Amino acid sequence: MSMICLIYSVSIYMVGSGTFSFVIWLAGAVFFSVSFFLAGKGRWYKIPRLIRGVILSVIVIGIVVFIACEGMIVSHMNDKGEDGLDYIIVLGAQMRESGPSIIFKYRLDAACEYLEKNPETKCIVSGAKAPNESISEGEGGRDYLISLGIPKDRVLAETEAVDTVENIRFSMDMINRDRPGENLKIGIVTNNFHVFRGVRLAMAESENEIYGIAAYTRPWYLPNNMVREFFGVIRDFKIMFLH
Repeated sequence: MSMICLIYSVSIYMVGSGTFSFVIWLAGAVFFSVSFFLAGKGRWYKIPRLIRGVILSVIVIGIVVFIACEGMIVSHMNDKGEDGLDYIIVLGAQMRESGPSIIFKYRLDAACEYLEKNPETKCIVSGAKAPNESISEGEGGRDYLISLGIPKDRVLAETEAVDTVENIRFSMDMINRDRPGENLKIGIVTNNFHVFRGVRLAMAESENEIYGIAAYTRPWYLPNNMVREFFGVIRDFKIMFLH
């Protein structure tokens, strides 16, 4: 397991996504290496019983919380929304010199497919310009959708949001300014592992009807994204459930 984590960490690092999620797998490699060491020559049983009990309790609690969060994440991974939504919000991801990153492209392609089938729906692409990006994610995503044939008047760019919470919040502000006081149907477009958090955050920010629209994720990178999303759910738990 230690070697698997190490190899997977290298593969995630080589993607060059701009995030440090590969560190999670390095930590996993260290954890399994230490576990392997302690399992030999009775080393584990040389540790005082109280300390062993605390360590095992922390591990068990962590596993239970992890499984619960992953269950919630999986519950929305096949969301397809419904026809006739008033707006869809595409959550931003990295823009590169050549265009949207592959993970962002999957989101935009899913949005394009929906917009083609639902010509009355408007779209907001959300995301600011990061230091390693030449254009904001909102503008880059908007331009990509227009290049696929979506009319300009149906695609808006939100260019200030720096994380998922702000993606949702600032996009909802734009919708409220455009159609104040109306009861609307809004779709959240993002990769399948990200839909649960996006939908829950949108429900916390708005009284409108919220639907998830799940985009594709390459299977090789899904474990990394699922584990990374676990930490996102923990971070945003208060907003999602206690707002």
